[in-house]
Amino acid sequence: MKPLHDRIIVRRIEEGEQKIGGIIIPDSAKEKPQQGKVIAVGAGKIKDDGKRIPLDVKEGDTILFGKYSGQEIKISGEEHLIMREDEVLAIVD
Repeated sequence: MKPLHDRIIVRRIEEGEQKIGGIIIPDSAKEKPQQGKVIAVGAGKIKDDGKRIPLDVKEGDTILFGKYSGQEIKISGEEHLIMREDEVLAIVD
């Protein structure tokens, strides 16, 4: 699957089991991770003059994104996010 323009497809990276003060938080109460691995990227945004602006993120990058970023989609039964590049907060080195 290849996203269009300045969109990217991201698979969330699950964080380890969350514990607060020795209490294990059940899955239903956990927040979804805000970190993910970029699976696919679009070709870039097209400017008014017809030139393409390449994306800063690339396939394989680990990124941070906002809590409400992107749209959830299922690919082969697995949950992914599709979002615009401007929703990415940072690339993790």
